[in-house]
Amino acid sequence: MSAPDDLRHRVGDLLKEHGQTFADEAGVRLRDTPGPLYQLLVVCVVSSIRIRANIAIAAARELFAAGYRSPAHMLHATWQQRVDALGRAHYKRYDESTATALGDGAQLILDRWHGDLRKLRAEAGHDPRRIRELLQEVPRIGPVGAEIFCREAQGLWPELRPTFDKRATRGAAKAGLPTDPHELAALVAEQDLPRLAAALVRATL
Repeated sequence: MSAPDDLRHRVGDLLKEHGQTFADEAGVRLRDTPGPLYQLLVVCVVSSIRIRANIAIAAARELFAAGYRSPAHMLHATWQQRVDALGRAHYKRYDESTATALGDGAQLILDRWHGDLRKLRAEAGHDPRRIRELLQEVPRIGPVGAEIFCREAQGLWPELRPTFDKRATRGAAKAGLPTDPHELAALVAEQDLPRLAAALVRATL
């Protein structure tokens, strides 16, 4: 078996075992429309602190189950309702500050981008660096949260391809794969880039 074939075989195994995106695990059917993009951002907000990934995903699922799937619905909920949803996922220690961040973030997204993160993309001029900068203006989203968003959204927004952040490239090294993002991207079809990035991150957990 040639080296590229061997690498593709390893990638195939990774995708089979770990290739569920974090958005998909949280119940988000990711599309380039306002609702799913906002829901992805919520996943990033709850994942942007030092907390186990499964608890962060459970927190997002509880928020969505409570009906908070848009900035308007998130803002309409009371602070205590958001705290309670996070608490049901055992999202402890950070539940109150995260409930505040979710409310403040929803207000920002409504005021600045009319509830539609595609307008953030347009404001950024489709520039990946600027997209990351604007994402970090949302409360609780720092460099880590912005990278999570870009990893998962690269299947929708071509200018983000390829996005393999430090955690993903650590996973690539662990799996004996190239750590250069472009070399990794060459091993899968474009639509599988988010799945490969997620699989590489999961391999480090």
